[in-house]
Amino acid sequence: MTLFEIIILAIIQGITEFLPISSSAHLILPSELLGWQNQGLAFDVAVHVGSLLAVMIYFREDIARMTVAFFQSGFSKHQTDDSKLAWWVVVATIPAVLFGFLAKDFIELYARSALVIACTTIIFGLALWYADATGKLSKNIYQLTWKSALLIGIAQAIALIPGTSRSGITMTAGLMLGLDRESCARFSFLLSIPVILGAGLIKGLDLIELNEAVDWESLVYGIGLSFVSAYACIFLFLSWISKIGMLPFVIYRLVLGAILLGFVFL
Repeated sequence: MTLFEIIILAIIQGITEFLPISSSAHLILPSELLGWQNQGLAFDVAVHVGSLLAVMIYFREDIARMTVAFFQSGFSKHQTDDSKLAWWVVVATIPAVLFGFLAKDFIELYARSALVIACTTIIFGLALWYADATGKLSKNIYQLTWKSALLIGIAQAIALIPGTSRSGITMTAGLMLGLDRESCARFSFLLSIPVILGAGLIKGLDLIELNEAVDWESLVYGIGLSFVSAYACIFLFLSWISKIGMLPFVIYRLVLGAILLGFVFL
């Protein structure tokens, strides 16, 4: 890849990993619009590492509190808010792991077309609008229960279908369950940590098995740029979401889906 392609793709990955607008929908655009080739497995691993570092550093205090609370009281009858939250992250991660294991090959073969991505971008964009417009927005992140965490986890599993948006569908589920917007976003971002880590490890193992030559300079750029863009995205999204709501992202998804449909049928 050229340096320009590296910059654009790393920034796209860093931003779209956490915004409710679908990273897969955006990563298909450069190839459709500009004829760029696939960025390759090594670069994919690199940008995932950058995104993972961003979310872990941003939520470092939350992660530290949850980890300490989990080991201190997570297996006792007297749990704290942070130990419960740690458990809810674990509970919500299980469906994605199971669904990914069972359906990975099917998704790879049949669900990565531009048509599927266009349709899911639009459909789940409308679902996000409905949840934001009708949700009570009255609960904070510590008012989650194991049932609500499991439902959000099931929603996250559906996001394995390209175009759905992992952050988008988990926030949609959270809004439908009555969480306020910031709490939806925070829980979605915390949920991303085990998911990105797992995806990065799987891709990393695949990369080792391929035993291909690696362009380390491109990887360093990919990690750095995806880290910066992802960190900025998380900070700005959490700062603004309570004020602006989900409608701007819904409109964006509908326009993006329409553009992708245009590529499919025109």
